[in-house]
Amino acid sequence: MFEGHPKGLWALSLANTGERFGYYTMLAVFLFFLQDNFGFSMGTSSSIQAIFLGVVYFVPLFGGMLADRYGFGKMVTTGILVMFLGYLLLALPLGSGTFALGVMALALLCVCVGTGLFKGNLQVLVGNLYDDPRYSAKRDEGFSIFYMAINLGSMFAAAAALGVMAWMQSEYGVSKADSYHYAFGVACISLIISIIIYRAFRGTYAHADHVKEVEKTESKAEEPELSPAETKERIVCLCLVFAVVIFFWMAFHQNGITMNQFAREYTATSATGAMSLMFNVWNLVLGIVALYGFLNIFQAKSAKGKITAAVALLAAGGVLVYKGMNATEAVAVDAPIFQQFNPCFVVALTPLVMLVFSWLEKRGITLTAPTKIGLGMLVAACAFVILLIGSWGLPPQAEQLAATAAGTATFASPNLLVSTYFVLTVAELLLSPIGISFVSKVAPPKYKGMMMGGWFVATAIGNFLISIPGWLWGHELYVVWGVLISVCLVSAVFIFSILKKLNKVA
Repeated sequence: MFEGHPKGLWALSLANTGERFGYYTMLAVFLFFLQDNFGFSMGTSSSIQAIFLGVVYFVPLFGGMLADRYGFGKMVTTGILVMFLGYLLLALPLGSGTFALGVMALALLCVCVGTGLFKGNLQVLVGNLYDDPRYSAKRDEGFSIFYMAINLGSMFAAAAALGVMAWMQSEYGVSKADSYHYAFGVACISLIISIIIYRAFRGTYAHADHVKEVEKTESKAEEPELSPAETKERIVCLCLVFAVVIFFWMAFHQNGITMNQFAREYTATSATGAMSLMFNVWNLVLGIVALYGFLNIFQAKSAKGKITAAVALLAAGGVLVYKGMNATEAVAVDAPIFQQFNPCFVVALTPLVMLVFSWLEKRGITLTAPTKIGLGMLVAACAFVILLIGSWGLPPQAEQLAATAAGTATFASPNLLVSTYFVLTVAELLLSPIGISFVSKVAPPKYKGMMMGGWFVATAIGNFLISIPGWLWGHELYVVWGVLISVCLVSAVFIFSILKKLNKVA
């Protein structure tokens, strides 16, 4: 799985890991920051977050255009610096007045612009590494590894944000509203680490940053020339995929909106027994180590590798069993902590998904990228079906809050959201890394940056739409989840209806 890939993959993956850690540290608590610091309602808060997420994924279109002209590496470096300024402004405890609101708006703009210059262009560099014939067959696998690696940063983000906030409140008497700023400060530190990694290992991927050089060398002649008709066909196919991706991200990014609010208002605030182990990120790490150990017992090529894998499985598994048997106290379950499960499942499930694809290919069954994307939409619908069934019978928000205040409320088990995140992550692995790989492969060479930006524009439009379920939050829960199930199913039907056209370029 990890063999036979270009060295630059690891440097770029780790640089993105630092950036994603900062981004998701901020995002894990941002909705609640808007409510607790500024007193905004759920509808207003979800709209602000939707606009932010929309813009942050729209700007990569222009970042890609700039990179096509000036080089991907320069845009990535500039992006990290601008993002750092944004997080630094968010970290300033300025209160809740008009001035604080203005500084927050400026900070969010910096994060949007910085991400626009950084995110898509870094992924183009990864794709360019696989233009080398030695690695071209491993493109999808490489993007899956890249996607898994950057989620390592996301996995620790919620725990880091909550840990810093709790520490500042208990040790220094900082108010809850002000403690959010210290969580944003953690994001600043993560970006410093990211830029150090990116610059220190530039030698491993510098050859992939060839936008300007390609105009001066014969390497441009080595790329197959596309006719205008072929170029148009590829762009049209990519735009059709983008249209489907819009509705996936509308559903997926409910993790920061309605699913986050469900965790706060409808989910039990404590866990006991073995289930409580899930709410400590280090226990999740042990679980991942145990899983990887189990898989490598069968995959390792040497006896030493198999023994090492077995030791890892026994050690990590033994610690978890011991902890589970001695878990007698209830563990507090704060709403933002659920944000750790998606990246955790990405890291854990990526090898399994890749093994399934490899097993199918060995039996002559090859799933094209568009097929995987269509399956991803179906699985996403299933995730919200689980949430719909599990929350059936729970009252609308107003009644739930009144019952909570009276001490008579009924709460869902934390397992409901964990299960939903598990299935939603499977959908993400079928769609997101595969989709990015598809764009890097199909995009006409002279439009690579712009087309990767187009992927993020689709994400941006989906993020603009995430506020729709947010505004529906006061209604019956089945209305909210039903809307999300419907858009996922319609999108799946659409992509399967045009599969033949998409597979021609895949």
